[in-house]
Amino acid sequence: MAQAALLRYGAQGTTSTPDPVAGVLVQSEGWDWMVFRNGPLKTYGGYALAAIVGFLLIFFLLRGQIKVESGSSGRKIMRFGGIARLGHWLNAIAFILLALTGLNMLYGRSLLLPIIGPEWFSMLTSFGKISHNWGAFVFIFTTLWIFITFVSKNFLSRDDFGWIIRAGGMLTKGVHPPARFFNFGEKIVFWSAIIGGAGIIITGLALLFPYQLTFIPGELAIHKMQFASMWHSIIGLGLIVVIIGHIYIGTIGMEGALGSMTSGYVDRNWASEHHSLWLEELDAKAAKPDVGAGEPAE
Repeated sequence: MAQAALLRYGAQGTTSTPDPVAGVLVQSEGWDWMVFRNGPLKTYGGYALAAIVGFLLIFFLLRGQIKVESGSSGRKIMRFGGIARLGHWLNAIAFILLALTGLNMLYGRSLLLPIIGPEWFSMLTSFGKISHNWGAFVFIFTTLWIFITFVSKNFLSRDDFGWIIRAGGMLTKGVHPPARFFNFGEKIVFWSAIIGGAGIIITGLALLFPYQLTFIPGELAIHKMQFASMWHSIIGLGLIVVIIGHIYIGTIGMEGALGSMTSGYVDRNWASEHHSLWLEELDAKAAKPDVGAGEPAE
């Protein structure tokens, strides 16, 4: 019994192979990793996803869509140029693909398998694994693209404190705190996407190229993989929660927001209510004879 207990808790033996890890008959941390993945990770991750969806549903029922209260002016202002919009949509498509295939890896066996059966689930998951691996490179490239394009407009400023105090006008009609090109809420989403994206990229690369990234914490190579897998899932679930909120505000949550990323233009009254300081900057530039009235393409 004593020898069995030692084996269960990772006793190191000897082996004729050059890999010392082969001397460990039972790698007990693997059991701990599985218990965490199938227990707290799935449970609390599921709670977080349900909570954000439930919160947004209640918020929409109570607050409704945030309208342009002054109505349409009929005058359009360029907010995002073609390069900025292309980077955003490529990154969005890649992230949604990675999110759906990642969620399938975590929850698919419990939720999808009983519904669609083993054959369809096997095909879906096999396709998902391939698309997850290759989609990762699109996500890496476009995350860097978005960082370079927007980082200069996402540093905190004193104006953000007024936006925070008034909750961005999200809770009360008629409240429009001044903001520059990006308000504090958008900056939070940006830095969450960049910092969270960097965490996902680093841990994802460790999983794509096993045992190659030596700076991943862990006593043994297999410990590094378990660490990378655990944090890849945690960060991924957290970022999915943030992006669900971002999608809500950018679509049904706020009138006029989606157009800025489709056509690139917004109504002048929308800009006045949500980004008045940015509009003032545009008007100041327009007053100069050699500067156009619109925001230059990103």
